Amino acid sequence: MSNKAKEVIRKFYQSDILKDNTVMDRFFHPEILLLWNSADGLSIMNYDDLINFFSEIRRTYQDMRVEVSHLLAEDNHVTVRYKYYIRTIENPDEELGIAHFIAIWEVKDEKLYRGYQVSQPVTPMDETQESYHKVKV
Repeated sequence: MSNKAKEVIRKFYQSDILKDNTVMDRFFHPEILLLWNSADGLSIMNYDDLINFFSEIRRTYQDMRVEVSHLLAEDNHVTVRYKYYIRTIENPDEELGIAHFIAIWEVKDEKLYRGYQVSQPVTPMDETQESYHKVKV
């Protein structure tokens, strides 16, 4: 199942979650649960929490792009390393890197089911040109 699970994750991260209202229904399992360790601590998010989170993202950003550097699969688990870039409504001509992520997803019924994610905000010290080349996608 690893190739199928990997394709589900690949398609999710390639989708335009800001402009395509079908993304969450197509990719989120009704029982989805995301455990997210960030600079703010641990957040545990279910389906409704994620819907609300991305609704807020849609109100905040003009555009959002993901750059995936690693995509590794074993059975129904997929690990993805990526970085998000955004354009704000106030300044749509400037793209900013906002955070680095590593997530491990369990895929069930061809949807994201359980996620374990760690993120770190982008800092001026980041060497994104050197550290973010695609390795295994």
